[in-house]
Amino acid sequence: MKTSRKGISLILSFEGFSAQPYLDSAGIPTIGYGNTYYPDGKKVTLKDHAITREKGAELFSSVLPVYEKIVSRKIKVYLTQNQFDALVSHTYNTGGSDTLFSLINKKADAEAIRSWFTSRYITAGGKILNGLIRRRKAEADLFFAK
Repeated sequence: MKTSRKGISLILSFEGFSAQPYLDSAGIPTIGYGNTYYPDGKKVTLKDHAITREKGAELFSSVLPVYEKIVSRKIKVYLTQNQFDALVSHTYNTGGSDTLFSLINKKADAEAIRSWFTSRYITAGGKILNGLIRRRKAEADLFFAK
Protein backbone atom coordinates (compact mmCIF):
# COMPACT_ATOMS: atom_id res chain seq x y z
CA MET A 1 0.00 0.00 0.00
CA LYS A 2 1.17 3.53 -0.71
CA THR A 3 0.32 6.74 1.12
CA SER A 4 -2.49 8.67 -0.56
CA ARG A 5 -2.48 12.38 -1.38
CA LYS A 6 -4.58 12.93 1.76
CA GLY A 7 -1.96 11.20 3.89
CA ILE A 8 0.91 13.07 2.27
CA SER A 9 -0.94 16.36 2.79
CA LEU A 10 -1.42 15.53 6.46
CA ILE A 11 2.26 14.78 6.96
CA LEU A 12 3.44 17.87 5.07
CA SER A 13 0.97 20.15 6.87
CA PHE A 14 2.46 19.21 10.23
CA GLU A 15 6.09 18.97 9.14
CA GLY A 16 6.22 22.28 7.27
CA PHE A 17 9.30 23.12 5.21
CA SER A 18 12.70 24.42 6.23
CA ALA A 19 15.40 25.11 3.65
CA GLN A 20 18.01 25.37 6.39
CA PRO A 21 18.91 22.55 8.76
CA TYR A 22 17.58 23.14 12.28
CA LEU A 23 17.14 21.28 15.55
CA ASP A 24 13.60 19.94 15.88
CA SER A 25 11.74 20.02 19.18
CA ALA A 26 13.53 16.84 20.26
CA GLY A 27 16.94 18.34 19.40
CA ILE A 28 17.45 16.27 16.22
CA PRO A 29 18.98 17.97 13.15
CA THR A 30 16.23 18.22 10.52
CA ILE A 31 15.80 19.70 7.04
CA GLY A 32 13.15 19.98 4.36
CA TYR A 33 9.83 18.39 5.32
CA GLY A 34 10.92 16.87 8.60
CA ASN A 35 13.76 14.80 7.20
CA THR A 36 16.39 13.70 9.71
CA TYR A 37 18.43 11.72 7.21
CA TYR A 38 19.10 11.50 3.48
CA PRO A 39 18.31 8.61 1.10
CA ASP A 40 21.88 7.33 1.43
CA GLY A 41 21.32 6.97 5.19
CA LYS A 42 23.52 9.94 6.13
CA LYS A 43 22.08 11.90 9.03
CA VAL A 44 21.22 15.58 8.61
CA THR A 45 23.68 17.90 10.37
CA LEU A 46 23.45 21.57 11.18
CA LYS A 47 26.37 22.15 8.80
CA ASP A 48 24.47 20.86 5.75
CA HIS A 49 23.74 23.24 2.89
CA ALA A 50 20.31 24.78 2.46
CA ILE A 51 17.93 23.05 0.06
CA THR A 52 15.15 24.25 -2.24
CA ARG A 53 11.49 23.27 -1.85
CA GLU A 54 11.93 21.11 -4.93
CA LYS A 55 14.86 19.28 -3.32
CA GLY A 56 12.85 19.01 -0.10
CA ALA A 57 9.97 17.38 -1.99
CA GLU A 58 12.41 14.95 -3.64
CA LEU A 59 13.95 14.13 -0.29
CA PHE A 60 10.53 13.56 1.30
CA SER A 61 9.44 11.34 -1.60
CA SER A 62 12.63 9.30 -1.39
CA VAL A 63 12.30 8.50 2.33
CA LEU A 64 8.50 8.11 2.63
CA PRO A 65 8.64 4.49 1.36
CA VAL A 66 10.80 3.57 4.37
CA TYR A 67 7.90 4.47 6.68
CA GLU A 68 5.31 2.83 4.44
CA LYS A 69 7.36 -0.39 4.63
CA ILE A 70 7.51 -0.21 8.44
CA VAL A 71 3.71 0.03 8.64
CA SER A 72 3.21 -2.70 6.02
CA ARG A 73 5.64 -5.01 7.82
CA LYS A 74 4.28 -4.41 11.33
CA ILE A 75 0.54 -4.47 10.66
CA LYS A 76 -0.92 -7.92 10.04
CA VAL A 77 -4.61 -6.98 9.73
CA TYR A 78 -6.52 -5.30 6.92
CA LEU A 79 -6.21 -1.50 6.86
CA THR A 80 -8.28 1.05 5.02
CA GLN A 81 -6.40 3.72 3.07
CA ASN A 82 -7.16 6.25 5.82
CA GLN A 83 -5.84 3.91 8.52
CA PHE A 84 -2.66 3.25 6.55
CA ASP A 85 -2.16 6.99 5.95
CA ALA A 86 -2.64 7.80 9.65
CA LEU A 87 -0.12 5.15 10.66
CA VAL A 88 2.42 6.30 8.08
CA SER A 89 2.08 9.88 9.38
CA HIS A 90 2.60 8.68 12.94
CA THR A 91 5.56 6.51 11.95
CA TYR A 92 7.14 9.29 9.87
CA ASN A 93 7.02 11.51 12.94
CA THR A 94 7.93 8.99 15.64
CA GLY A 95 9.64 6.05 13.97
CA GLY A 96 6.66 3.88 14.84
CA SER A 97 5.26 2.32 17.98
CA ASP A 98 5.15 -1.41 18.59
CA THR A 99 2.45 -0.77 21.21
CA LEU A 100 0.20 1.00 18.70
CA PHE A 101 0.87 -1.65 16.06
CA SER A 102 0.03 -4.36 18.62
CA LEU A 103 -3.26 -2.68 19.59
CA ILE A 104 -4.27 -2.58 15.95
CA ASN A 105 -3.16 -6.15 15.24
CA LYS A 106 -5.11 -7.36 18.30
CA LYS A 107 -8.16 -5.46 17.00
CA ALA A 108 -8.45 -3.44 20.20
CA ASP A 109 -11.63 -1.42 20.52
CA ALA A 110 -11.80 1.98 18.89
CA GLU A 111 -11.71 3.85 22.20
CA ALA A 112 -8.45 2.16 23.25
CA ILE A 113 -6.81 2.96 19.93
CA ARG A 114 -8.07 6.57 19.88
CA SER A 115 -6.98 7.07 23.49
CA TRP A 116 -3.52 5.72 22.69
CA PHE A 117 -3.17 7.97 19.62
CA THR A 118 -4.17 11.11 21.52
CA SER A 119 -2.25 10.53 24.75
CA ARG A 120 1.13 9.22 23.55
CA TYR A 121 3.98 10.80 21.62
CA ILE A 122 2.80 14.30 22.50
CA THR A 123 6.01 15.42 24.18
CA ALA A 124 9.44 16.44 22.98
CA GLY A 125 12.33 17.43 25.17
CA GLY A 126 10.19 16.56 28.20
CA LYS A 127 7.49 19.11 27.31
CA ILE A 128 3.96 18.58 26.04
CA LEU A 129 3.69 20.30 22.65
CA ASN A 130 0.41 21.62 21.28
CA GLY A 131 1.55 20.85 17.73
CA LEU A 132 2.01 17.19 18.64
CA ILE A 133 -1.38 17.11 20.40
CA ARG A 134 -2.98 18.47 17.20
CA ARG A 135 -1.07 16.02 15.03
CA ARG A 136 -2.03 12.98 17.12
CA LYS A 137 -5.69 14.09 17.08
CA ALA A 138 -5.57 14.55 13.29
CA GLU A 139 -3.99 11.12 12.89
CA ALA A 140 -6.64 9.52 15.12
CA ASP A 141 -9.41 11.33 13.23
CA LEU A 142 -8.01 10.09 9.91
CA PHE A 143 -7.58 6.57 11.26
CA PHE A 144 -11.29 6.42 12.16
CA ALA A 145 -12.61 8.35 9.14
CA LYS A 146 -14.92 6.40 6.86
